[in-house]
Amino acid sequence: MDPASFMEKECDILIPCAMEKAINKDNVHHLNTKLVVEGANGPTTFIAEQELEKQGVIVVPDMLANGGGVTVSYFEWLKNLDHVAPGKLTKKYQEKQNLKLLSSLGYSFPKRSPHMKNLEGAKEIDIVYSGLEEIMTSATRDSWKYAQEHNLSFRDACLGRAIKKIHSHFEQCGLMI
Repeated sequence: MDPASFMEKECDILIPCAMEKAINKDNVHHLNTKLVVEGANGPTTFIAEQELEKQGVIVVPDMLANGGGVTVSYFEWLKNLDHVAPGKLTKKYQEKQNLKLLSSLGYSFPKRSPHMKNLEGAKEIDIVYSGLEEIMTSATRDSWKYAQEHNLSFRDACLGRAIKKIHSHFEQCGLMI
């Protein structure tokens, strides 16, 4: 099968992940999808996105769909700045709080009980996933709300919110653009 024609198959969600400009003026009219999630950088051209919008197809922009990797890199940068893994300072506290809660409910476990494993504080990976989920879901929710309130495409809403955040930061720092 020709890879280009593969995108023309009927689907609910199309996720172009391989190359820029994969969805363009030449093939956009042949797509049969309800949602495009941009897995690659810039897989949808401006003209194609305008056509998809006319067709009622929602496009989740690359800057949002690809944001998870950048977010986790940010967590790694923070970890390197502090020289302390996330959760290292609170893990034992969490474990003690879990035991205290169970004790107040009348439960107790021997130290060697297999159930003690379930009471351990969060591991670094759990904290990373939790932070990633919070940041990505709130960014998606807030951008979608902004798009609806301002009658914007999802991409324009993401860009608009980003520019507003940068502007606000510069204002708070006493710098004006």
